[in-house]
Amino acid sequence: MKIMICGSDGQLGWDCIRVFGADNEIFSFNRTQLDISDSHAVEDTVARVMPQVLINCAAFTHVDRCETEKETAFKINTLGPHHLAKACARHRATLVHVSTDYVFDGNRELPLAWSESDAPHPVSVYGQSKLEGEQKLATVWEDHIIVRTAWLYGAHGNNFLKTMLRLTLANPEKEFKVVDDQYGSPTWSLRLALQMERLVKEEGRGIYHATSEGYCSWYELAVFFLKKMDVPHNLIPCTTAQYPTPTARPFNSILENKRLKQENIHRMTGWRHGVEQFVSRFRNELLEAARLEIQ
Repeated sequence: MKIMICGSDGQLGWDCIRVFGADNEIFSFNRTQLDISDSHAVEDTVARVMPQVLINCAAFTHVDRCETEKETAFKINTLGPHHLAKACARHRATLVHVSTDYVFDGNRELPLAWSESDAPHPVSVYGQSKLEGEQKLATVWEDHIIVRTAWLYGAHGNNFLKTMLRLTLANPEKEFKVVDDQYGSPTWSLRLALQMERLVKEEGRGIYHATSEGYCSWYELAVFFLKKMDVPHNLIPCTTAQYPTPTARPFNSILENKRLKQENIHRMTGWRHGVEQFVSRFRNELLEAARLEIQ
């Protein structure tokens, strides 16, 4: 089967190439090779490749920059999926599109999670642009899978875990404040790619939530990760108010994988298990990369 992957230079795109590439013919494009906000480039590329499945991992995910670069955010996160959906409709390809927990406002008491049937209510430009991308593609092409996920980390690209490792190694005696009152489900991009593969094989359609099981705070995640990495640290918990950001972050980003379970195609594991497996597989590479960055 021919599979086209957009956003191949990101952590999820990188893992999708490896997972889907085991049994399929892969055509991958990074942001330089294909700008999904360019409708003509999208149409020309899809017409040339003629994939059976198109996986879109491309997005403008910098939450704070989305607030100041709104035009770019909506071009990539809203118009991009729309262009891809139109091209997929013309050439009869299944569109798999990755979305986010930021389509919800995050205002829900713990341990309640957000399911696919909950009404979205984004409170940031990033969340609004991603929601409108979902809506536009759904109106254009019914043969689609929208996968909402959250708190991604992986071996390739930048993420929270790599940042915490680099900061801790660079300043072993320094105290670092980490937010302890925002909650979500840390999700390994490789595990998500495997879940997406299952969705494609089982011909899922519509919106699915796919994150690790269970939840934690950013502080709890950082401490657990560094412990598994066997790296001493001086992390201290703080509140969101003590660590302000230009854009408000959700208090509760916990997604419920309701449809995956209902359809008996659930492959996600607990978040601790995911981090443990990630460290077991990549510990040496992560340490080497972090040390090279701080030299």
